[in-house]
Amino acid sequence: MLRTIPLNDNWMFTKNNDTSHVYEIMQEGQFVTLPHTWNQSDGQGGSEPYFRGQCWYQRKLNISSEDATKRFYLEIGAAGNIGNVYINGNLAGESRCGYAMFRVALTPFLQAGDNLISIMVDNSYHNEVLPLMADFTFYGGLYREVKLLVTDDIHFELMDNGQNGVYLSQQRIGPHSFELTVNGKVRNESSTVQTGEIQIQLRDHDGKTILEASSELTFKDETPFLIRHEVIDPILWDGIEQPYLYSVTVSVIIEGQARDSRNIAIGFRTIEATTDRGLLLNDKPIKLNGVCRHQDFGGIGNAITKAHMDEDMELILEVGANSIRLAHYQHDDYFYSLCDRYGLLVWAEIPYISIPSTKDPENHNAVEQLERLIKQAYNHCSIYCWGVQNEITIAVETEQTHKNIQKLVALAKELDPYRLTVQANINGVADDSIINRYTDLVGYNLYYGWYYGEIKDLNERFDAFHSASLNIPLILSEYGVDTNPRFHTYSPKVQDYTEEYQLLFHHNAIEAINARSFVQGGYVWNMFDFGSANRREGGETGKNMKGLVTIDRKLKKDAFYLYKAYWSKIPFVHLAGRRFVNRHEELNDIVVLSNLNDIRVYVNQVLFAEINSSDAMKVVKDVPLTKGVNSVRVEGTDDQGTVYMDEIQLHYVTEIDQSYILVKEEQTKHVVNWFEKFDLSEAEDIQLIDGYYSTFDTIEDFYRNEAAKSVFLKYFGQFTNSPIFEMTMGVMSIEKMSQLTFYNIPPELLAVINKELNVIPK
Repeated sequence: MLRTIPLNDNWMFTKNNDTSHVYEIMQEGQFVTLPHTWNQSDGQGGSEPYFRGQCWYQRKLNISSEDATKRFYLEIGAAGNIGNVYINGNLAGESRCGYAMFRVALTPFLQAGDNLISIMVDNSYHNEVLPLMADFTFYGGLYREVKLLVTDDIHFELMDNGQNGVYLSQQRIGPHSFELTVNGKVRNESSTVQTGEIQIQLRDHDGKTILEASSELTFKDETPFLIRHEVIDPILWDGIEQPYLYSVTVSVIIEGQARDSRNIAIGFRTIEATTDRGLLLNDKPIKLNGVCRHQDFGGIGNAITKAHMDEDMELILEVGANSIRLAHYQHDDYFYSLCDRYGLLVWAEIPYISIPSTKDPENHNAVEQLERLIKQAYNHCSIYCWGVQNEITIAVETEQTHKNIQKLVALAKELDPYRLTVQANINGVADDSIINRYTDLVGYNLYYGWYYGEIKDLNERFDAFHSASLNIPLILSEYGVDTNPRFHTYSPKVQDYTEEYQLLFHHNAIEAINARSFVQGGYVWNMFDFGSANRREGGETGKNMKGLVTIDRKLKKDAFYLYKAYWSKIPFVHLAGRRFVNRHEELNDIVVLSNLNDIRVYVNQVLFAEINSSDAMKVVKDVPLTKGVNSVRVEGTDDQGTVYMDEIQLHYVTEIDQSYILVKEEQTKHVVNWFEKFDLSEAEDIQLIDGYYSTFDTIEDFYRNEAAKSVFLKYFGQFTNSPIFEMTMGVMSIEKMSQLTFYNIPPELLAVINKELNVIPK
């Protein structure tokens, strides 16, 4: 039988990149316990520069003479982003999928007694290893658990890039019946052919056996198996309302003895995407009340434990979400299991994000990452779709881009024909683009009212998409605003980073989603603030602050309670603006967030207003404050007469509290409108001539020709001193740059540049 031995203690770690660590015991370093990352501080805005490079982990493994006949495998939860495993100086295996589990067969390299395990982990930039560029920290380290697997000669396959060599599928075959399919492979590492059988047992939540089946087999080197069986009238896994799980035990039986066994949870359910009724779970419409989640935690980076994941799940359940987008890569298997248990529908995806590789145009790394994701997470019933790309057209969109997306979709359907496929597009992808027809569902990451446009534009974009692509199910896959809970204002506006603006933004988004049945739902970006090492904004460094909860999970922003009021069935009341303590106006609008209808508001212990409204956000206008400290209390009563209460203290002061206002670095008009130094008065579009340079060529193309390079530097030289510029040179064109608000390129400038470029022959 398979034995699993934790191997998380007594690792020596060093940033000293010396190849002698392959075969020699390290003389310097620090002892660490896994999970571990070396970017827990600098990856979240710490004082040290963000470090990306090659580091080493090392420990000894003692094999007793009694165990020398066993088969040993090392299971590494993840190594970000590249991991090479050496045993006694020999390269035993490697991974270039920084978010996936991988295994290494140890037996060929082991000896009785002490053995040296050395692991090189590298999170530096490699053009052929995804992700290449993204708005989150690429943490380095062995940031998930490591285990030693010990097996007999005959066992389920451990080296197929999957989790346990057994795959469970379920599909409805009748009004009251499902077909359960169990397939996989058995590995026989002995020199003797054995005969036996595969046995399966399906048990309900109480442990009662529902069905038993078996298949006789002859076990040679590699033996596939397949068992199908009808399940009559199972209790359905019905999301957060009823996350009912059965268990399937699959065993290899030889001469009456179990040689290997797996016990896997399964839920029976159906998923369908429609444009008239939305997403259907078990034939019933369900609006996706979703949040996105990154896998890091304040001061810890991505080296999170099960306790951290449990805490995240508690907060996600508290806000009332019924779905989660686990972005932008494969997450820990334990978290998928939590989603199974609590009924959250999961969008799972790979880090094919922002820009593709120029050295790997065929996208081999994305293909490998998708295979590992699907095979390793296949048995989780909570997963309803596989995400194949996120904003991959942000820098370039070519025929190769389309081929790569189609290839990933085809692979997903080959590996798992039972689930939907999905992609998340940047706002610049046209509503009627052919790219939207490649996947079963289409997500758009839309930030109207933050990076571009106004809050209200989201409504218009939804309707425009539906008009152009009537039969394509749409999801709002990302939306949010950076929010520092230190900042507050009476007049919320774009880029002020206040809690008040976040509240307005999300209130509009919720209403826009709920008003349209063709929108399957949305995913708040993000449930938690997260590390983004290169960020410097909103009064913080190294963090993306679009979360509903701070990165340390200690503070729930007001928008958290807005969603709770819309989504949760657990009664509560919450007064927004509690951190906006010092008020400099006498009359104040007080915002009550609650899922209760009957509300009473007291000011300085005197009843001020009574409200009966089903609105999640209730605004009490012109609440008067007296000089000094004021008490505002809200009481809400449910149908049983139970009273729920919240209270805040507000100070009426004479002057504006300047600490509530973000002091931005002064930007002169010359910096903002950098293009004004060029004469655009006579700009006019020209007919582009093939064989000559234009704004559609990549920056790398320009750099191959001195004349074209000179034109580029004339206009954009001030943008070249950044690591991002170097990463995007091979895929970014001036046309793509013009679609990004960061560059602030007017259309007239494109015409002027084309006039200069289109006379330079290639």
